[in-house]
Amino acid sequence: MREIRESPARPSPVAPLQRLPSLDLLKAFEAAARLLSFTRAGEELHLTQSAVSRQMKELEDQLGVALFQRRHRALALTDAGQAFYPSVTQVLATMRAATDRLRALSGRRMLSVTTTQSLASLWLIPRLGSFTRTHPDVDVRISADTRVLDLERDGLDIAIRHGPQSLAGTGAVKLFGERVFPVCSPKLLRDPKRPLREPADLRHHVLLQYDDPDGRHPWVHWRTWLEVERLTELKPAGSLLFSGYDQIIPAAIAGHGVALGRTPLVQGAIESGELVEPFERRADPARAYFAIVSSHAAGRREVDEFLAWLKGEAAQEPDLDRPRRARR
Repeated sequence: MREIRESPARPSPVAPLQRLPSLDLLKAFEAAARLLSFTRAGEELHLTQSAVSRQMKELEDQLGVALFQRRHRALALTDAGQAFYPSVTQVLATMRAATDRLRALSGRRMLSVTTTQSLASLWLIPRLGSFTRTHPDVDVRISADTRVLDLERDGLDIAIRHGPQSLAGTGAVKLFGERVFPVCSPKLLRDPKRPLREPADLRHHVLLQYDDPDGRHPWVHWRTWLEVERLTELKPAGSLLFSGYDQIIPAAIAGHGVALGRTPLVQGAIESGELVEPFERRADPARAYFAIVSSHAAGRREVDEFLAWLKGEAAQEPDLDRPRRARR
């Protein structure tokens, strides 16, 4: 009798995976769902509103369901969109964590820092070389943004934020305070036809203004400073408006007008003689800069090293309570 042997079982063929949405589509969906605005999502992702809208239409076509209710001047998630959002958020967080782990295996250490555009360009970046020279194995990524980014959601390690102590939160490390006061190029002081000896003399000069139509940053408005000086009726010779504070200071150095300086952002330009303080009085908006570490980054060696470096750099800032009158 012939023995019948069964051949080894072969694994069943795996059904081909259905097409998965691309990572770009998921990132766009997460931003649009969180902000409930294609326009604001585009600003965050550096895309146009129409590009985000097209991506969401493509994602909906791939999934076969509507994710958004598109209303006049409003956007809302459908039931399917609300169910999809937590999963997408988790997927993106998992991908960020996995990417960080792989980078760590390469021997490079990654560090992400978010702060305002003005602090990044006028204070942080000019000093950053001293950290990278002593920590050559740490790759620092700077995210300069006018928006307050969520450290946990966006996978960021450290934030340097500007505001009052009451909003800094527990665990925040104060780096330095801030003073607000007029600054200008020294050549403006040499013009006898346009004196600049007391605040009322600002009527002879162009004021360099921060364009803030919503009034979200009143402490850097000339209007606020003039109110403190009881000069609410003062009319300057002209005004120049800028969308970013980091644009105002180069304009002041070039002699285009008088700006409101903010310590320590203008301290380097004052010490080099590029800017001077025409008056002795300074307004203190009771605001400061604080370093905040995300929960997932706490205890990492590179994070502790960067925080220690930040505190050391901040400690070198001069006494802000001793304004120096400009030499004429």
